[in-house]
Amino acid sequence: MAVYTDITDAELEALLDAYDLGGARSFKGIAEGVENSNFLLETEAGRYILTVYERRMREEELPFFIDLMRHLAARGFPCPTPIADRTGQVIQRVRGKPAALVSFLSGVSVRRPTVAHARETGVGLARLHLAANGFKGRRANALGQSSWRALFSDQRAGAERMRGGLSRQIDEDLAMLALAWPRDLPTGVIHADLFPDNVFFSGGKFAAAIDFYFACEDALAYDLAICLNAWCFEPDGAFNITAARALVAGYQSLRPLSPAERASVPILAHGAAMRFFLTRLIDWSRADVGALVKPKDPSEYERMLVFHRASGGRLDLFDNP
Repeated sequence: MAVYTDITDAELEALLDAYDLGGARSFKGIAEGVENSNFLLETEAGRYILTVYERRMREEELPFFIDLMRHLAARGFPCPTPIADRTGQVIQRVRGKPAALVSFLSGVSVRRPTVAHARETGVGLARLHLAANGFKGRRANALGQSSWRALFSDQRAGAERMRGGLSRQIDEDLAMLALAWPRDLPTGVIHADLFPDNVFFSGGKFAAAIDFYFACEDALAYDLAICLNAWCFEPDGAFNITAARALVAGYQSLRPLSPAERASVPILAHGAAMRFFLTRLIDWSRADVGALVKPKDPSEYERMLVFHRASGGRLDLFDNP
C-alpha cells in the first residue's frame, strides 16, 4: 500500500481547520502509486485527494506542479485542481512533510487497455499539450537523455544480474541514443508519465489525467513516445501496432506532427524505454526487503529495449491512420 505517512484524526482535523470544507466524513489511504502517500478524503463539502509528498519529491519544485495543474484546469483540461486554504495557500505541512489537497476526479483507469483506449489517450495527450501552451513555469527534464549515462554508472552489476552481457548492450544503446537523439523538435510542457494508471475514462472516452509530478519541458513527441511504450505493448512483450497507430492517430486528430517529429518517433520511443528501464533498475536495486511497496520490474522495459533494437528505427506508425 502506497501510504508512507500515517495521519491521525487529530492531525487531519488540524489540517482541515485551515479550509472552508467542513469536517471529515471519511478518510482512507489509496493503494495505487509508489512515489507519495495519497488519501481519499470526503468532507461536508465534497471529495478530495490529499497527497503527502515523499521520496523523490523536491519541495522547491512543488509550485511548478501546482501552478501547472491550475493552468490546465483553468483552460478546461480535466486534471486535479489544487485547493487553497482560507489564506490562499495550497502547500501545507503534515508531520513536517509538504502536502496538498486537490479535487477528486471521476472515472476509471484500465488495466488492459484496448485499441479504443489507446486512441482516446492520444486525443487526451494532445489536449494536454495544447492546454499547456502559455504556461510560464519552467522545469527541465531531470530524467532526460543527458542524464541516462550517469543513471547507469552504478547499475552495471544489477544489469548483469538480470542477464549476462546486458550491461554491454545498455552501453551500446546509450552511445547510439546520444548520437541520434533529435535536438530541434517542438518543445513544451509534457506529462512524462502518462501510464494507464494515470488516465481515467468515462463511457470509453478520455475523462482525466492525474499525477503530474514528473511533468517538465521536453520535446512534445517524446511524451507521445512514452505513451507508445506504456500503452501499446502486450503482457507477453509483443508490440501492438494497431494500438500504436490508433494512439498516434488520436494525437494527430488535434495536433498533427511535423515531418521531423514523425521521423523521430522511433528513436524517441527507444529512448523512453531506456529512461524507464534505468529508473526501474535503480528502484529495484534499492528496494527494502520488507517494504510495503514493491518496485516495478525493470525486465518489462528491458524487453522493450530488445524490440526497439530489432526494429531498426522503423515502426510504421503512420500507415492507414
